[in-house]
Amino acid sequence: MLHLLLLKRISKVVMMDIKVLDATNSAFYPQLDKLLAWDSVSDDAVFATVNGIIKDVRSRGDAAVVEYTNRFDRMSVSSMGELEIPLSRLQQSLDAIDPQQRAALEQAAARITAYAEHQKLESWSYTEADGTVLGQQINPMDRVGLYVPGGKAAYPSSVLMNALPAKVAGVPELIMVVPTPDGVLNDMVLAAAAISGADRVFGIGGAQAVAALAYGTETIPQVDKITGPGNIYVATAKRMVFGACGIDMIAGPSEILVVCDGQTDPDWIAMDLFSQAEHDEDAQAILLSTDAEFIAQVQASIERQLAEMPRAEIIRESMQGRGALIHVPDMDAAIEVANYIAPEHLELSVENPEQWASQVRHAGAIFMGRYTAEALGDYCAGPNHVLPTSRTARFSSPLGVYDFQKRTSLINCSAAGASELGKVASVLARGEGLVAHARSAEYRVRG
Repeated sequence: MLHLLLLKRISKVVMMDIKVLDATNSAFYPQLDKLLAWDSVSDDAVFATVNGIIKDVRSRGDAAVVEYTNRFDRMSVSSMGELEIPLSRLQQSLDAIDPQQRAALEQAAARITAYAEHQKLESWSYTEADGTVLGQQINPMDRVGLYVPGGKAAYPSSVLMNALPAKVAGVPELIMVVPTPDGVLNDMVLAAAAISGADRVFGIGGAQAVAALAYGTETIPQVDKITGPGNIYVATAKRMVFGACGIDMIAGPSEILVVCDGQTDPDWIAMDLFSQAEHDEDAQAILLSTDAEFIAQVQASIERQLAEMPRAEIIRESMQGRGALIHVPDMDAAIEVANYIAPEHLELSVENPEQWASQVRHAGAIFMGRYTAEALGDYCAGPNHVLPTSRTARFSSPLGVYDFQKRTSLINCSAAGASELGKVASVLARGEGLVAHARSAEYRVRG
């Protein structure tokens, strides 16, 4: 029972009150459910506010967008023309940023594009013996809207991750919106937009920007799909406009689950946990380990390294509120728990990570081996960093080229095929009481 003694020691001596759980405890899964619980549903006040903004934008178009932008972003513009950022300004930002930053953006863009090229769906068809042709036609969406956050922080990486797959898919027009509080433009974000090939960019944000993209205004064209992260008002707006256009997902706080066998440097693991905890207070960072002594080492590293972090208070609140250190008896149990959690990011910091990755059924992205930090995936590894959160990896997937392509079924019946299929359709249609369906098929049946 050495590991139980170690876990008790950890919980007593540490300064940060991180939950320490034991997967062999009979109460473990109820404790885990409580830890994982996240309510992404807006409260009544948020819902009412967003609903009012959407209705106003649908009714008054540009005028409403200008008013809300002036109010929420402390602006004083009089027309949408003042809120559209010229493409020349994007190029100016690209030329102005530090050469090292530009090189990093361009390298990341090249890797994201190369990975996306492998995801492209292609049209296909096959011909049956009687000459009937069946197939699938692939087309890109006509116009896509990209929402880029611009409040607490700027995220040029989000521009690359959302825009480049759309461009690889062949989307001819990409409309980007980004809030610019106090009229301040972020050069890194605009440089990323230039590299990504954004076609039009507007300095607007919030629910009003989502509504403008979904329904269109006099200046902003209606889009077919909206992608990109945002705050609770943006997420609520995306949920409410779905149907008028598509959306990528309703994303919750960032998550990381690290599975470690105790052989990786504990400082590395502590910093990997920090890498997601520093996003915001609601982010979730969890460690699963088969080695209780290693958990104690990571805990000590967390305490030591926290003082060095510029966002220490955010990390502390995140890890005390939603973080956990979990001891599991073996790797089989670790994978079982990982599949239950269905994390956004899963690090397998173990020997033979490929062996264990093949047993993972639910995860947004898997980072295999001791050298593969999740942060590499956030920026430049190549796969998309827009991933399912809040256990939705059980039924959804990362953003990709396929999210910007549409599939259309193709059916071309020969005379012989129409005759044979018509007999089958007639029986089924009459069984459903749909006589016109049946007779339509029967007209093609040979006598």
